Amino acid sequence: MTDTARDLRSHFGLTTIPFTREIAVEDRWPAPLFDEPLAALRATLEQRMSALLVAPSGTGKTVLLRTLRSCLPEARYRVNYVKLTPLSKRDLCREIGLACGLDINGAYPVLMRKLQDAFCSQADDDGLRPVLMIDESQELRPDVLATLRLLTNFDMDSRLVLSLVLAGDSRLRSLLDRADLEPVRRRMAHFASLRLLSRGETVEYMQHRLRVAGASQFPFDSQAIDAVYEITRGNLRATDHLARKSLELAAQKGAPAIDASLVASARQYLLL
Repeated sequence: MTDTARDLRSHFGLTTIPFTREIAVEDRWPAPLFDEPLAALRATLEQRMSALLVAPSGTGKTVLLRTLRSCLPEARYRVNYVKLTPLSKRDLCREIGLACGLDINGAYPVLMRKLQDAFCSQADDDGLRPVLMIDESQELRPDVLATLRLLTNFDMDSRLVLSLVLAGDSRLRSLLDRADLEPVRRRMAHFASLRLLSRGETVEYMQHRLRVAGASQFPFDSQAIDAVYEITRGNLRATDHLARKSLELAAQKGAPAIDASLVASARQYLLL
C-alpha cells in the first residue's frame, strides 16, 4: 500500500480506499436510475430475448453489466462477456469463442457455425440459457455488427437460443439507426439507457461510496459538493476521480474536511 493510500485511510478513519473501480456488486449504489434499467434488462433475458444498453462514457454501464450477470443464476444461465475493439468478422467470432472457453479456428462461416453449435449444446445438452454481453459495441464496424443477427438465427429463425446484450455509448445508437443494420436493431427487444447524475444524486452517490469505505462522517461541505458537481456534471467516473483526489489532498494537508478550494486544487491533477 502506498503512503498516500495509507494516509488517506488513517486520516478519515476508512477501512478501504473509496471511489475506486474496485466496488463489489453487493456494495454498488442502489438507485432507481440503475435499478430500473437493470430490472428491465433482466426481464428481457428471462424471456430469452436480446437487449440494448446505451450510456455515456463514465456513467456506470459496465458496473450495470456486472450486476446483471450476478443476477442471473449460474444454474440456469451461461453468461459470456466480451469487450470489443474494431474487429473483422472472423476475429469477432474468435473473440466470442475465447470468451466462451472455445478454442476455435477456421474461416468465418465455419466459426459462425461452431459458435451456433456451441450455444445450441449449452441450451439442449446442458439445460442452460446462453447470454452474450458485448461491451463497447460502438467500436464494431457496421458490416461486422450486421453479422450478429446470424449468431441469433437458429432453426430458420424459429428458436430463441442465444440472448445478446449490446452495450455502448451514444455512437452505438447512431450506428444501429443505419438502414443496413435494421435487421440487428429489430432483434433488440428492449432499449435501456443510463444518464448523468443530478446534483442531489451526486451527493447521495458520494455519501454511499464513503459509507461503504467505512466513513462515519461525510467530509465534503456544501460548497465542495457544488464544486464537484460543477466540474463533473454528474459523470460517475469523473466524480470518483475528483472525490478521491480531493480526499488525498486533504489527508496530505491534514485538513479535517474538504472545501471548494481543495476540490479546485484536486482538479489541477486530473484531466477533467
